Amino acid sequence: MIQDHVDGVAPSASAGATAPYTVTAEFYDILQAESDRRLAEHRFAAAASAARVGIVDVGAGTGIVTEVLLARSAAPVHAVEPATPMRVALLTRLAALSADVRARVTVHPGTLQGAGLTRQADLVVCANVAGVVEPPLRRLLWRAAAEALVPGGQLLVDPPPTSVPDEPTRRDLPPVRVGPDTYSAQVCLRPDRGLLAVAYTYRVERGGRTVRLEHEEFTMWPASTDTVHEELREAGFSVTGPANGLVRATRDPDLC
Repeated sequence: MIQDHVDGVAPSASAGATAPYTVTAEFYDILQAESDRRLAEHRFAAAASAARVGIVDVGAGTGIVTEVLLARSAAPVHAVEPATPMRVALLTRLAALSADVRARVTVHPGTLQGAGLTRQADLVVCANVAGVVEPPLRRLLWRAAAEALVPGGQLLVDPPPTSVPDEPTRRDLPPVRVGPDTYSAQVCLRPDRGLLAVAYTYRVERGGRTVRLEHEEFTMWPASTDTVHEELREAGFSVTGPANGLVRATRDPDLC
Protein backbone atom coordinates (compact mmCIF):
# COMPACT_ATOMS: atom_id res chain seq x y z
CA MET A 1 0.00 0.00 0.00
CA ILE A 2 1.22 3.51 -0.79
CA GLN A 3 1.87 5.54 2.32
CA ASP A 4 0.44 9.00 2.84
CA HIS A 5 3.75 10.21 4.24
CA VAL A 6 7.31 9.60 3.18
CA ASP A 7 10.17 10.64 5.42
CA GLY A 8 12.03 13.62 4.03
CA VAL A 9 9.35 14.49 1.48
CA ALA A 10 7.64 17.85 1.75
CA PRO A 11 3.85 17.73 2.29
CA SER A 12 1.98 17.48 -1.00
CA ALA A 13 0.59 20.71 -2.38
CA SER A 14 -2.33 18.68 -3.69
CA ALA A 15 -3.86 18.55 -0.23
CA GLY A 16 -5.16 22.08 -0.61
CA ALA A 17 -5.96 21.89 -4.32
CA THR A 18 -9.61 22.44 -5.21
CA ALA A 19 -9.74 22.84 -9.00
CA PRO A 20 -10.15 19.48 -10.74
CA TYR A 21 -7.01 18.17 -12.47
CA THR A 22 -4.75 20.64 -10.65
CA VAL A 23 -2.46 17.74 -9.73
CA THR A 24 -3.14 15.34 -12.59
CA ALA A 25 -2.43 17.82 -15.39
CA GLU A 26 1.27 17.83 -14.49
CA PHE A 27 1.64 14.06 -14.70
CA TYR A 28 -0.90 13.08 -17.34
CA ASP A 29 1.11 13.27 -20.54
CA ILE A 30 4.36 11.86 -19.19
CA LEU A 31 2.54 8.77 -17.90
CA GLN A 32 -0.35 8.28 -20.31
CA ALA A 33 0.18 10.14 -23.60
CA GLU A 34 1.66 7.23 -25.55
CA SER A 35 -1.03 4.72 -24.61
CA ASP A 36 -3.80 7.30 -25.06
CA ARG A 37 -2.51 8.22 -28.51
CA ARG A 38 -2.46 4.60 -29.65
CA LEU A 39 -5.98 4.12 -28.33
CA ALA A 40 -7.22 7.31 -30.01
CA GLU A 41 -5.77 6.19 -33.34
CA HIS A 42 -7.52 2.86 -33.01
CA ARG A 43 -10.85 4.31 -31.95
CA PHE A 44 -11.21 7.62 -33.78
CA ALA A 45 -8.87 7.80 -36.79
CA ALA A 46 -11.20 6.17 -39.31
CA ALA A 47 -14.21 8.26 -38.30
CA ALA A 48 -12.12 11.44 -38.34
CA SER A 49 -10.90 10.66 -41.85
CA ALA A 50 -14.52 10.55 -43.02
CA ALA A 51 -15.53 13.85 -41.36
CA ARG A 52 -16.17 16.75 -43.72
CA VAL A 53 -18.20 19.34 -41.78
CA GLY A 54 -16.34 19.44 -38.46
CA ILE A 55 -15.35 17.44 -35.39
CA VAL A 56 -16.07 18.12 -31.72
CA ASP A 57 -13.68 16.68 -29.11
CA VAL A 58 -15.60 16.73 -25.81
CA GLY A 59 -13.32 16.79 -22.78
CA ALA A 60 -10.23 17.38 -24.88
CA GLY A 61 -7.95 17.24 -21.85
CA THR A 62 -4.30 17.74 -22.76
CA GLY A 63 -5.10 17.47 -26.46
CA ILE A 64 -3.95 13.94 -27.29
CA VAL A 65 -7.20 13.01 -29.04
CA THR A 66 -7.44 16.50 -30.56
CA GLU A 67 -4.04 16.06 -32.19
CA VAL A 68 -5.06 12.69 -33.65
CA LEU A 69 -8.26 14.20 -35.05
CA LEU A 70 -6.34 17.07 -36.64
CA ALA A 71 -3.85 14.69 -38.21
CA ARG A 72 -6.55 12.47 -39.68
CA SER A 73 -8.98 15.10 -40.94
CA ALA A 74 -8.90 18.39 -42.81
CA ALA A 75 -12.14 19.49 -41.13
CA PRO A 76 -12.35 22.13 -38.38
CA VAL A 77 -11.98 20.74 -34.85
CA HIS A 78 -13.67 22.11 -31.73
CA ALA A 79 -11.76 21.16 -28.56
CA VAL A 80 -14.03 21.49 -25.53
CA GLU A 81 -12.22 21.49 -22.17
CA PRO A 82 -13.60 23.14 -19.01
CA ALA A 83 -10.67 22.36 -16.68
CA THR A 84 -8.08 25.15 -16.73
CA PRO A 85 -5.07 22.97 -15.79
CA MET A 86 -5.80 20.56 -18.63
CA ARG A 87 -6.48 23.41 -21.03
CA VAL A 88 -3.02 24.82 -20.31
CA ALA A 89 -1.53 21.53 -21.51
CA LEU A 90 -3.92 21.49 -24.48
CA LEU A 91 -2.82 24.93 -25.65
CA THR A 92 0.83 24.03 -25.11
CA ARG A 93 0.33 21.03 -27.40
CA LEU A 94 -1.42 23.18 -30.01
CA ALA A 95 1.39 25.75 -29.84
CA ALA A 96 3.80 23.11 -31.17
CA LEU A 97 1.68 22.53 -34.29
CA SER A 98 2.04 24.44 -37.54
CA ALA A 99 0.06 27.65 -37.98
CA ASP A 100 -2.16 26.17 -40.68
CA VAL A 101 -3.14 23.26 -38.43
CA ARG A 102 -3.79 25.56 -35.46
CA ALA A 103 -6.06 27.64 -37.69
CA ARG A 104 -8.47 24.70 -37.82
CA VAL A 105 -8.88 24.44 -34.03
CA THR A 106 -11.28 26.31 -31.79
CA VAL A 107 -10.75 25.84 -28.05
CA HIS A 108 -13.90 26.17 -25.94
CA PRO A 109 -13.11 26.84 -22.24
CA GLY A 110 -16.27 25.35 -20.81
CA THR A 111 -18.80 22.59 -21.30
CA LEU A 112 -20.29 21.48 -24.60
CA GLN A 113 -23.64 22.76 -23.36
CA GLY A 114 -22.14 26.24 -23.05
CA ALA A 115 -20.21 26.21 -26.32
CA GLY A 116 -23.23 27.11 -28.45
CA LEU A 117 -22.36 24.74 -31.29
CA THR A 118 -25.27 24.15 -33.66
CA ARG A 119 -24.92 21.86 -36.68
CA GLN A 120 -21.20 22.51 -36.93
CA ALA A 121 -19.94 18.92 -36.97
CA ASP A 122 -20.56 15.52 -38.48
CA LEU A 123 -18.54 13.81 -35.74
CA VAL A 124 -18.53 14.22 -31.96
CA VAL A 125 -16.13 12.17 -29.83
CA CYS A 126 -16.32 11.75 -26.05
CA ALA A 127 -13.23 10.01 -24.66
CA ASN A 128 -12.93 9.48 -20.89
CA VAL A 129 -15.81 11.87 -20.25
CA ALA A 130 -19.14 10.10 -19.83
CA GLY A 131 -18.13 8.37 -16.60
CA VAL A 132 -17.07 11.54 -14.78
CA VAL A 133 -20.28 13.46 -15.49
CA GLU A 134 -23.24 13.25 -13.11
CA PRO A 135 -26.33 11.66 -14.72
CA PRO A 136 -28.36 14.90 -15.11
CA LEU A 137 -25.39 16.62 -16.75
CA ARG A 138 -24.68 13.54 -18.85
CA ARG A 139 -28.17 13.78 -20.32
CA LEU A 140 -27.58 17.46 -21.07
CA LEU A 141 -24.31 16.47 -22.74
CA TRP A 142 -26.12 14.11 -25.12
CA ARG A 143 -28.57 16.85 -26.07
CA ALA A 144 -25.73 19.30 -26.68
CA ALA A 145 -23.97 16.70 -28.84
CA ALA A 146 -27.14 16.25 -30.91
CA GLU A 147 -27.39 20.03 -31.27
CA ALA A 148 -23.76 20.26 -32.44
CA LEU A 149 -24.20 17.57 -35.10
CA VAL A 150 -25.72 17.85 -38.54
CA PRO A 151 -28.51 15.35 -39.29
CA GLY A 152 -26.96 11.93 -39.71
CA GLY A 153 -23.82 12.96 -37.82
CA GLN A 154 -22.02 10.42 -35.67
CA LEU A 155 -21.35 10.35 -31.92
CA LEU A 156 -18.62 8.09 -30.52
CA VAL A 157 -18.69 7.66 -26.74
CA ASP A 158 -16.27 5.99 -24.37
CA PRO A 159 -19.01 4.66 -22.06
CA PRO A 160 -19.06 4.97 -18.27
CA PRO A 161 -18.35 1.90 -16.13
CA THR A 162 -21.38 -0.33 -15.88
CA SER A 163 -20.85 -1.34 -12.25
CA VAL A 164 -18.91 -0.72 -9.05
CA PRO A 165 -16.38 -3.30 -7.81
CA ASP A 166 -17.18 -5.07 -4.54
CA GLU A 167 -13.66 -4.45 -3.24
CA PRO A 168 -10.97 -1.83 -3.96
CA THR A 169 -8.75 -2.62 -6.92
CA ARG A 170 -5.35 -1.20 -7.78
CA ARG A 171 -3.25 -0.93 -10.89
CA ASP A 172 0.08 0.70 -11.68
CA LEU A 173 0.81 2.93 -14.65
CA PRO A 174 4.10 2.04 -16.36
CA PRO A 175 6.98 4.10 -14.90
CA VAL A 176 8.73 6.68 -17.06
CA ARG A 177 12.27 8.02 -16.70
CA VAL A 178 12.97 11.75 -16.94
CA GLY A 179 16.67 12.39 -16.40
CA PRO A 180 17.56 10.93 -12.99
CA ASP A 181 13.91 10.72 -11.94
CA THR A 182 11.35 7.96 -12.29
CA TYR A 183 7.70 8.99 -12.55
CA SER A 184 5.00 6.48 -11.66
CA ALA A 185 1.41 6.32 -10.52
CA GLN A 186 -0.90 3.94 -8.74
CA VAL A 187 -4.63 4.04 -9.50
CA CYS A 188 -7.04 2.81 -6.84
CA LEU A 189 -10.71 2.19 -7.61
CA ARG A 190 -13.04 1.69 -4.68
CA PRO A 191 -16.80 1.62 -4.12
CA ASP A 192 -18.21 4.76 -2.54
CA ARG A 193 -21.95 4.73 -1.73
CA GLY A 194 -22.91 3.34 -5.10
CA LEU A 195 -20.40 5.46 -6.99
CA LEU A 196 -16.82 4.76 -8.00
CA ALA A 197 -13.98 6.69 -6.35
CA VAL A 198 -10.81 6.78 -8.45
CA ALA A 199 -7.70 7.86 -6.56
CA TYR A 200 -4.40 8.60 -8.29
CA THR A 201 -1.16 8.62 -6.31
CA TYR A 202 1.76 10.07 -8.26
CA ARG A 203 5.30 9.34 -7.17
CA VAL A 204 8.66 10.76 -8.27
CA GLU A 205 11.77 8.82 -7.25
CA ARG A 206 15.43 9.75 -7.55
CA GLY A 207 18.22 7.39 -6.64
CA GLY A 208 15.74 4.96 -5.12
CA ARG A 209 14.28 7.64 -2.84
CA THR A 210 10.82 9.18 -3.11
CA VAL A 211 11.18 12.93 -3.56
CA ARG A 212 7.54 13.77 -4.36
CA LEU A 213 4.19 12.22 -3.61
CA GLU A 214 0.98 13.76 -4.96
CA HIS A 215 -2.65 12.68 -4.79
CA GLU A 216 -5.85 13.46 -6.64
CA GLU A 217 -9.24 11.76 -6.50
CA PHE A 218 -12.18 11.73 -8.88
CA THR A 219 -15.73 10.37 -8.77
CA MET A 220 -17.25 8.26 -11.53
CA TRP A 221 -20.96 7.59 -12.03
CA PRO A 222 -21.61 4.07 -13.34
CA ALA A 223 -24.44 3.49 -15.81
CA SER A 224 -25.69 0.34 -17.46
CA THR A 225 -25.46 -0.06 -21.21
CA ASP A 226 -29.26 0.04 -21.43
CA THR A 227 -29.34 3.31 -19.47
CA VAL A 228 -26.82 5.00 -21.76
CA HIS A 229 -28.63 3.79 -24.87
CA GLU A 230 -31.97 5.04 -23.55
CA GLU A 231 -30.49 8.45 -22.70
CA LEU A 232 -29.06 8.72 -26.20
CA ARG A 233 -32.38 7.81 -27.82
CA GLU A 234 -34.15 10.43 -25.69
CA ALA A 235 -31.62 13.02 -26.90
CA GLY A 236 -32.35 12.27 -30.55
CA PHE A 237 -29.88 9.54 -31.43
CA SER A 238 -30.18 6.09 -32.92
CA VAL A 239 -27.70 3.73 -31.30
CA THR A 240 -26.02 1.92 -34.18
CA GLY A 241 -23.84 -0.43 -32.20
CA PRO A 242 -20.45 -0.82 -30.53
CA ALA A 243 -17.27 0.33 -32.25
CA ASN A 244 -13.81 -0.49 -30.86
CA GLY A 245 -15.08 -0.44 -27.28
CA LEU A 246 -17.17 2.69 -27.88
CA VAL A 247 -20.88 3.37 -28.16
CA ARG A 248 -21.72 4.59 -31.65
CA ALA A 249 -24.85 6.68 -32.18
CA THR A 250 -26.23 8.62 -35.14
CA ARG A 251 -28.19 11.86 -34.90
CA ASP A 252 -31.71 11.33 -36.14
CA PRO A 253 -32.27 13.19 -39.43
CA ASP A 254 -35.69 14.45 -38.35
CA LEU A 255 -34.52 15.90 -35.01
CA CYS A 256 -35.61 19.53 -34.71
